[in-house]
Amino acid sequence: MKRRLPSSLLWTALATLSLPYAGAAQRPPDAPLPDAEVRKLVERVIANQHRNDEALNLFERREHRTAWKTEEQQKVEDDKLFRVVPTGTGTIKMVLVEKGQPTPPAEFRKQLQYVEQALVWALDPRESKQKARVEKFAKRQAERRETVDAVLEAYTFTYLGREQRDGHSLVKLRFDPRPGYDAPSRTASMLAHASAVVWVEPQAAQLVRIEAELARDFSVGGGIFGKVYKGGRFVMEQAQVENGIWLPIELSYNFKGRKFVFGFELHERTRISEYRRIGPPAQALAQIRRELNGAPASASQ
Repeated sequence: MKRRLPSSLLWTALATLSLPYAGAAQRPPDAPLPDAEVRKLVERVIANQHRNDEALNLFERREHRTAWKTEEQQKVEDDKLFRVVPTGTGTIKMVLVEKGQPTPPAEFRKQLQYVEQALVWALDPRESKQKARVEKFAKRQAERRETVDAVLEAYTFTYLGREQRDGHSLVKLRFDPRPGYDAPSRTASMLAHASAVVWVEPQAAQLVRIEAELARDFSVGGGIFGKVYKGGRFVMEQAQVENGIWLPIELSYNFKGRKFVFGFELHERTRISEYRRIGPPAQALAQIRRELNGAPASASQ
């Protein structure tokens, strides 16, 4: 069982892309968008992405994560299915299946009890560590929001056309780093190192897919702590899970770099499904307690 905040630096920095755009009705469906309308569309997408990010903290879901050591030999080294429950200051991941083996019912129940305890702490202002958790979560949320907003200044936007995907006509855009961009934070600075191709549902003004690639090496701590090498790739797909709410259904990372003097590779894909609104901690706690007080819990639930 793992407890962690939505913590991918690359997700935070790159997955940052609401309402029909003006003038659409007067233009043929396949006509290119003028630059001014492209920017307006991106602005609306960003506004919607803020709402999506806030909503994510109210949904439990299942995440199927697979990972492999090298890009050349894609032999799966790690394969886990999690049930992910938001706690108000992050998430707790309960292991449902690992390498094809379901978690035993007794072990799953222990995980569920740990979730219950975390939600109790979230509702108790006297709990000794809760203040620190709240402050840390708020800081990360603020950094994410700042980075999402920074997209408008970090990139130039190019209209590439339209594509049909899953029955939707999507607008395809290219994001290129703007020369001389001065990032407001370390996380936002990643934007200056990456270009991306982005697909947007124009009527809903929602991000559907992003494919980002590092155009040059990204150093951490001036290169002292490490470096992520040019060519690293990040992919995210989103889909509508509730009216007006679009959340990730797939995340993929393929990166090479070094930590201090040691080389590393990160190759990981996560497929996300079965979103269910569980609400803020008080509502989530009631749901978890219903499970604990009902039939014996199992990983198949």
